[in-house]
Amino acid sequence: MPVGLPSDLRGHPDYSVLIEPMAPEDGGGYLATVPDLPGCMSDGETREMAARNVGDAIKAWIEEASALGRSIPVPSRHLVSAQG
Repeated sequence: MPVGLPSDLRGHPDYSVLIEPMAPEDGGGYLATVPDLPGCMSDGETREMAARNVGDAIKAWIEEASALGRSIPVPSRHLVSAQG
């Protein structure tokens, strides 16, 4: 089990995800980042694809942190508004 997560969050924690368009020179599409998990990100051609893909990135981030014995941040509970 992941280190540092309360038992009720170990299954599927709800992390905030920020999805932003990428510049055409960066390949276009959308970048999804997880502010609570440093370096956790993914991308996709559409917002929906980026959101789906980042779920796999979150799972991989938590598994790797656990394997390394690192604590896993509890999802922050703040409201973020983005316009786009």
